[in-house]
Amino acid sequence: MEKAVLVNLAITKQEREEAEESMAELAGLAVSAGATVVEKVFQTRQAISPKFYIGEGKVEEVGALVKQTGADLVIFDGNLSPGQQRNLEEALQVKVIDRTQIILDIFAQRARTIEGKLQVELAQLTYILPRLKGKGQALSRLGGGIGTRGPGEKKLEEDRRRITDRITKIKKEIDGLQKRRARQREGRKKFIVPTVSLVGYTSAGKSTLFNFLTRENRYTSPHLFATLDPMIRRVTFSDGLYFFLSDTVGFIKKLPVELILAFRATLEEIREADCLLQVIDVTAESALEQAQAVEQILEELQIADLPVLKIFNKIDLLPEKEKNELLRQNRAEGHLPIYLSARTGEGVDRLKERLRRILFEHFETFSLFIPKSREELAHSLARRAIIIKKTETDKGWEYQVAAEKNNLFAYFPYLQKGESP
Repeated sequence: MEKAVLVNLAITKQEREEAEESMAELAGLAVSAGATVVEKVFQTRQAISPKFYIGEGKVEEVGALVKQTGADLVIFDGNLSPGQQRNLEEALQVKVIDRTQIILDIFAQRARTIEGKLQVELAQLTYILPRLKGKGQALSRLGGGIGTRGPGEKKLEEDRRRITDRITKIKKEIDGLQKRRARQREGRKKFIVPTVSLVGYTSAGKSTLFNFLTRENRYTSPHLFATLDPMIRRVTFSDGLYFFLSDTVGFIKKLPVELILAFRATLEEIREADCLLQVIDVTAESALEQAQAVEQILEELQIADLPVLKIFNKIDLLPEKEKNELLRQNRAEGHLPIYLSARTGEGVDRLKERLRRILFEHFETFSLFIPKSREELAHSLARRAIIIKKTETDKGWEYQVAAEKNNLFAYFPYLQKGESP
């Protein structure tokens, strides 16, 4: 396991105020990547050093800590230029990576699907391309490990042309997968079943809630970015109505632009949703800032105008006094979030009730009998109604459906006896 020294540089007043919190998050990223944090270094400056990012005196201090702790990795809580990274590695004689690189490394470890792996490789190569000068020699001296893993590793020493060609090829492959995913979405659009997407900060509990609602066993972990690849499953209410629920990658502050661009295909699932569930970890000290970071990324993806239902998760871990104060405060401000525990199930029924009202407010249930002589009506029914139950008889099909009344005009002659349009 690699030993890491973490370095934070604060320039603005806000950065100084958030330095400890930002470093705690970086430490979480380092641990998720498989490192042990042995020391943290903070510096406040008026401006970033063009040569070393931090001041030369602070570089010497970090170098002394590296020798003292036996660290073989220094992680900067910011984005280093290619020149700064080379200068720091030369001065410290250990591997130096930045926040973007540690996130890319975690993504490289966690991607499971072909699409996920391609998206990570695209982000890695886009990041690596401007850093090629001298990178081969530096890597041969510093070895592999954190920051050099994943699909892009063996390509680090290839020339710029080959990497550029590979980026072009990956983009074409992702484009093909994106078109296939778009066709799947279009297929779902032929049916009137609504889609709901989970969004939220990494480790907010999205996948745990996904598992509870869908009865799936999706991998969950306290580590950051346990979920990368999107998954869509059906959630059914007690009366047979249902919707599709999608789980997607978690967000984080300072999410690298390379990743936002690379994962745009996956994040299209969010864009096509009828409603978003924004999961917020109420136990996080910076819950408000995390929620704002998610909302900012949604704006960058141009999907901030979708209906959003805020979910305050992990309520079971909050002391009763704090829980009551949170409830009181939100009521006073006119907010109507859902408070729940995806782990214990507390409050999940309230979430389902709220979703049912949002998604199916104007739906009514109908019983139909469609004779076999009108088979074309039977085939097109799923485009107009949610089929709760279907039974085939010798003469035709009996259906119990839910729909908005104006969608079923053509089917009124086939209502079961006793029902009126």
